[in-house]
Amino acid sequence: MLRLKPGFQVLARHAGFRARGLTTVNASRSLRRATATLLIGCTSTAIAAYFLLPDISRGAPTCDNIPLSPSHFTPAKLVSSTITSSGTKILTLAIPPELLPEESDLFAPIWSVFIKDDDIQVERPYTPLDGVDENGNMKFWIKRYQHGEVSRWLHSKQVGDIIEIRGPLKTWSWNDDTWDEIILISGGTGITPFYQLLRTVLPGNSSFQGRITLLHSSKTLSELPPHDILDPLLKFAQHNPEKFRLKFFVDSFGENKGQSSIDLEVHKGPIGKESIRGALHSVSCFPWWRGLFSQDSDVSDRKILFLVCGPEKMVEAIAGPYGRNYSQGPVGGVLQSLGYKSRQVWKL
Repeated sequence: MLRLKPGFQVLARHAGFRARGLTTVNASRSLRRATATLLIGCTSTAIAAYFLLPDISRGAPTCDNIPLSPSHFTPAKLVSSTITSSGTKILTLAIPPELLPEESDLFAPIWSVFIKDDDIQVERPYTPLDGVDENGNMKFWIKRYQHGEVSRWLHSKQVGDIIEIRGPLKTWSWNDDTWDEIILISGGTGITPFYQLLRTVLPGNSSFQGRITLLHSSKTLSELPPHDILDPLLKFAQHNPEKFRLKFFVDSFGENKGQSSIDLEVHKGPIGKESIRGALHSVSCFPWWRGLFSQDSDVSDRKILFLVCGPEKMVEAIAGPYGRNYSQGPVGGVLQSLGYKSRQVWKL
């Protein structure tokens, strides 16, 4: 048996330790490389799945023989398409009347449907202006956005085309006796859920005894809501001033100042703190004895609700930004500065 001298034994042991150390280091490096590769692969797969694979809603089946439901898409025919401005249209979709759900409470007071772009399998929620009639017709006021896939797709559709929808989905719940005062603040096509609400709860259609004020903002006069929306609201405000008022605001009068075909008062500038205070503190629509009390007392004695709907920047300025995944988030903006709490503010 070959025996090593003590010095050589030390060298041999050192060489063995070094070899084992190198093996451990190499294994560790390989493990780190494998882990990194695995993480990159998993992340890439997750990202690809998020963008390329349909979610449960978009992957819902299409059914043409059972009632309209959020669980599946229903084919609807485009029966009318009317240009209302350079970037907006009123589209009317129709489904067979026999496909309307029997539960009437599904359609009140604010509800929407998802409309699917068949080309890229993307859906977006839209609010029917007048709800749905007995013939299955639903009317939508839709603005075309430069980066809005579904809105651009809808603007390209022709009368007779089939468009798939699913719903109805309730946007907000309503109780007639909860609020004394409701302030609706909208921008652009954000007026559509409020129009739907007003058509439902204005006197004659519900037992609501409070007062509603609509403050609506558009960029220019030409971008104000079309006659289909404005005319019914103006008529009701004229005949029921103690129950409903509305004010309009534009960022700029542009070249159309004084040329609007609709007879209404329009204020220049954004909807701000003074506009909201004025809507709340106006005593002209209250009984004479209300004027004997201070304005602040008048407001504090009433149960007040703010509903806000419009472009995100406007919603943020008025009521604070949305939370994650379009949850309500905390109250901010003008309404926070006026002291209103989350129970009094709802962002649509």
